[in-house]
Amino acid sequence: MTTRFSLQDVTFSAVIAGFVAVLVGYTSSAAIIFQAAEAAGASVAQIGGWLSMLGLGMGVTSIGLSLYYRTPVVTAWSTPGAALLVTSLPGTSLNDAIGVFVFATGLILLCGVTGLFARLMHSIPQALSAAMLGGILLRFGLNAFTSLQSNFALAGTMCLVYLLAKRALPRYAVVLALAAGLIVAGLQGGIALHGQTLTFAAPAFVMPHFTLSTLIGVGIPFFVVTMASQNAPGIATLKAHGYHLPVSPLISWTALTALILAPFGGFTVCIAAITAAICMGEDIHPDPKKRYMAAVAAGVFYLIAGVFGGSIGMVFTALPEALIHTIAGLALLGTIAGSLYRALENERQRDAAIITFLITASGVTLLGVGSAFWGLVGGVITHLILSIPARNRDKSAGKG
Repeated sequence: MTTRFSLQDVTFSAVIAGFVAVLVGYTSSAAIIFQAAEAAGASVAQIGGWLSMLGLGMGVTSIGLSLYYRTPVVTAWSTPGAALLVTSLPGTSLNDAIGVFVFATGLILLCGVTGLFARLMHSIPQALSAAMLGGILLRFGLNAFTSLQSNFALAGTMCLVYLLAKRALPRYAVVLALAAGLIVAGLQGGIALHGQTLTFAAPAFVMPHFTLSTLIGVGIPFFVVTMASQNAPGIATLKAHGYHLPVSPLISWTALTALILAPFGGFTVCIAAITAAICMGEDIHPDPKKRYMAAVAAGVFYLIAGVFGGSIGMVFTALPEALIHTIAGLALLGTIAGSLYRALENERQRDAAIITFLITASGVTLLGVGSAFWGLVGGVITHLILSIPARNRDKSAGKG
């Protein structure tokens, strides 16, 4: 921001870090994006368009924000939000799904423009947000191991490679598990590419439709999960590495990008956490002010992935279901564990958190509204009821 871009800041380690960040991002959760689009009723061609829009949106924002602030700002789609969409969108029309995207990204943009982000997140106990996320992701974790029943050789090999890599090369555990899965699937004859080539999937505009029950049951939980489980960790990652940027502009620009792309399937663009951390290590450059080029490189690779989003969609249709379920579950193990830890860490909020988790994981639908919303409602009510006596006792003790 204070100095101009210099080609001298481009290093081989920065380029490699950017490539690894994008590779990890796609291999860890592109399968979930595919499932979310499929749940919304999108065709294979439309799914390719979704992935194209997401890649282009993340590429433009990663490059633009990183160059402007000279800070490694990597953006990403909301993986927790996509997981929620997989469980919440079945039975919903594609137009209603696009309406949810527009509604949720509009709320995020409002939070960024008005500066409400921090205050809004403080109003919902962290334990409840974490418990809701854990309930949403539970199915994905279970699927990683139920796949052992349908294809033991494939899922078992992936799980074993994942565990061995977590011990020796933890950063590449998901990538190596995916590679092992592809090898086994190839040997089993389970990959049906049929001579497909790299193609650009032209984005298709879908008119958004707004239904109150869908906006409340899917839109609000999607908004909360995206803010609490994607944007908040992303900002925290920047601060943890010593990059103190103004939060509101970051939220506003990413939300505005997502709002523009929403009718084409670009359901969200957020501040990244895990992939961003890959672009912030000391191995990239000894000077923290020079590490922004890793995020710029990631943006370039995002653009390339966006151009060939249609091919990515076709690749996932050619892969065995057991492979997709296993890689998605393994990639989310850390997120699930972290969510449960944060949910149960605070003893005073533990009862409210476990109620939120169980209601959300149950998949119950009431009044046409999904379980994620009711889990949050149940947790908040429990938290309020159980916290009132504690406050009264504290006041009484103070008077004594």
